[in-house]
Amino acid sequence: MWRYIGQRLLWLIVIVSCVAVIIFTIMFFVPGDPAEIALGSTATQAEIDNWREMNGLNDSYIVQLGRYLSDTFLHFDLGVSYAYKVPVMQEFAKRIPRTLTLGLLTILIDALIGIPLGVAAAMKQNGPVDRGLMIIAMIGVSLPDFWLALLLIIVFSLKLGWLPSMGIGGISYWIMPVISASVAGIAMNARQTRSAVLETKRADFITTARAKGLKESVVIYKHMLPNALIPVINNLGTQFAVVIAGTVVIESVFSFPGIGLYLLSGISARDYPVIRGCVLILAIFASLAVLAVDLIYAFIDPRIKAQYANTAAKKVKVK
Repeated sequence: MWRYIGQRLLWLIVIVSCVAVIIFTIMFFVPGDPAEIALGSTATQAEIDNWREMNGLNDSYIVQLGRYLSDTFLHFDLGVSYAYKVPVMQEFAKRIPRTLTLGLLTILIDALIGIPLGVAAAMKQNGPVDRGLMIIAMIGVSLPDFWLALLLIIVFSLKLGWLPSMGIGGISYWIMPVISASVAGIAMNARQTRSAVLETKRADFITTARAKGLKESVVIYKHMLPNALIPVINNLGTQFAVVIAGTVVIESVFSFPGIGLYLLSGISARDYPVIRGCVLILAIFASLAVLAVDLIYAFIDPRIKAQYANTAAKKVKVK
């Protein structure tokens, strides 16, 4: 089991390192001069050249890449924002909790609503409940999150005046962003849970459990769901990674001061440290989410345990 965890951690390091190199390379070769944007149209050529020299933009690609990787992974320094004039890590300290909270709330609602809906649809297969829930799920998957966010703002902010349309504050500021980010996940979880439960219902061990005379509730909650939810748990981890990466859209619509909005402001200002830092942080959180799901999956799936136990046993025999 420890070998499995070690392999996943090694892949995490490789993925994050590759993301850092790729985003740096893209920003290095993309057309445009951040010095001209930072200093404005009134800056002289001498001022622009001096600014580029101070920020190390006149060095070669290899020199800049080596300095960036060293600062990032050895000194944990993502640089200073060209536009905000503050360290990127300092700004992250304020914004990361908001983005993570938004992502965790979204995934929690996805699971608490989507999984029971999927179970209900599977237990009433081909009935009115099943068909109605699957139609609703299909609509939920098809709705673009930015369109739903704009619709919520029009209805609940402009028309009814019940909820604030932008910014951050009390609970009311979180309602519409969480709903906008949750609808597609709820629909996906409902559909996948239904498929997993239907597949598990036909398994031999479920037939055996019913033949023993166990109550239907015991069959469902003790035997069926623990096995059916294994692929659903894997899907939740992927969804969390997608939600974290997709906060750019939700945060921009609601002017929600998180990592996504920070990234958009960096892109518009050609703020290289902000862009590189945001992409790297989002990649790290997405990779950690997938890693956590892999570990949970390995813990609850006896086949993975047996695979690595057998491998370890063979090595001992060879020695």
